[in-house]
Amino acid sequence: MSLVVKKFGGTSVANLDKIRSVVKRVSAARSSWGRIIVVVSAMAGETDKLIRFAHDLSPEPVGREMDLLLTSGERIASSLLAIALDAAGIPAISLTGGQAGILTEGAHTRARVRSIRPARILKELDEGKVVVAAGFQGVDEFDEEMTLGRGGSDLTAVALAAALEADRCEIYTDVDGVYTADPRLVPDAKRMEQISFEEMMELASLGTKVLQARSVDLAAKHDLPLVVRSAFDEGEGTLIIPESTGIESPAVRGVSCDSKQSKLTISAVPDRPGIAASLFGQLAEKSIMVDMIVQNVSENGLTDISITVNSDMAGQAEQIMVESNETFGGATISRDDDISKVSVVGVGMKSQAGVAARVFSALARSRINIMMISTSEISISVVVRQADSENSVRVLHKEFVG
Repeated sequence: MSLVVKKFGGTSVANLDKIRSVVKRVSAARSSWGRIIVVVSAMAGETDKLIRFAHDLSPEPVGREMDLLLTSGERIASSLLAIALDAAGIPAISLTGGQAGILTEGAHTRARVRSIRPARILKELDEGKVVVAAGFQGVDEFDEEMTLGRGGSDLTAVALAAALEADRCEIYTDVDGVYTADPRLVPDAKRMEQISFEEMMELASLGTKVLQARSVDLAAKHDLPLVVRSAFDEGEGTLIIPESTGIESPAVRGVSCDSKQSKLTISAVPDRPGIAASLFGQLAEKSIMVDMIVQNVSENGLTDISITVNSDMAGQAEQIMVESNETFGGATISRDDDISKVSVVGVGMKSQAGVAARVFSALARSRINIMMISTSEISISVVVRQADSENSVRVLHKEFVG
C-alpha cells in the first residue's frame, strides 16, 4: 500500500487556523495515498521562546534539560493536529519521537539518528490511522530525550520515510519550492522545478534554509524522492532527485548566504607537527564543526590559523582555542562575528572553466572585499563583511542566473 510522509514546518502550524488548513491537506491526500505519516515542527516562534526562557534563567543551560524542554514544542503541535484530525472524522494518533521508534546517539541538542524501530507506527497505520509524529526528537539507549539540532524535523521526516520505504517525502514550508536565491534578497530569483541531491545538499550546508543538509544527505543515500512545497498554495514545488534532467547543467544553479558565521584566529602559533592535529582534535571532541580553515605562510617559525564556525558554537570554540593557546604558546586569539559566507553552487562547475574568476571579478566590480575563500567540486564560497552580504548575493545572482 502506498505511503507518503508529509512534514509541516512551524509556520504551517503556527495557529489553530493553520492547523485546520493542514487537516484539509491531509484529508485531500487520503484519496491518493493509502497510508499517511505527518511530521510536525513546533508552532512558529515556540522553540525560540523556550530557548530565551532557558537563557534568562541560566547563561549555560544543561544540554539534557534543554532537550527535555525543547521537545515540548513539537509535542504540543502534534497533539493539537491529531485532535483536529479526529474532530474532522479522520482517525489519528500523535506520537513522540521515542514512541515513533526514533533512536538517537551523540550529544544533547545535536544528536544523530541511530536507527528506527517502526513497529508502533506500522501498528497504527495498519489500524487505518494517520500517524502524527513529533519532529526534531528521539531517545537514546537510556530513554533520555534528545533533539536533532536546528531543522531536525526535516531529518525526522526523511528518516521515517527511509525506514518505512515510503514512496516520497514532502516538506511543506512557507515558500513554494527551492529558489535560485532567497527571494527576500533577490526579488527576481527563480523557483527551480527540480534540483539534484548533490546541489541541494551543498546549498543546504552553505546557508539555504529550506531544508536541513543532513536530511538531504539521508534522502540521497536511500534514493528517496523529496518534494519541497508551500503549505499555503497548491503549487508543484521543487522535486529533489538523484540527477536533474536537462542537456547540460549551468555552472551555477543557486546562490546562498549564511550570516550565522564567526571567524576565529589564533596568531603566532609555533609551526611544528602536531599543533593543528591537537587543536582540531579538541574541537572535534566537543562536536564543533569547522567550516573554513586558513593557515598563513610560516614566518620565523610561527604561523596564524583562522577558522570559521557556526556562530552558535563560536563561544565554545573560542574557549578551546584559548586553552590550546596556553599550551602552544601562541600570541593572541581574536574573534570576528561581523562576517557572512556567500556561496555559488552548481554541478556545472565540474566541466566549466572560469567560474571562480567570474565570482571574484563580479564582487570586485562592486567593491566588495573578500576575506576568505573555500571551494568544493561544485561550490565556491567567500567570506565578506555582513554589510556586504546582501549585495554580494544580488551581484552573484545577476552574474550567473540573470
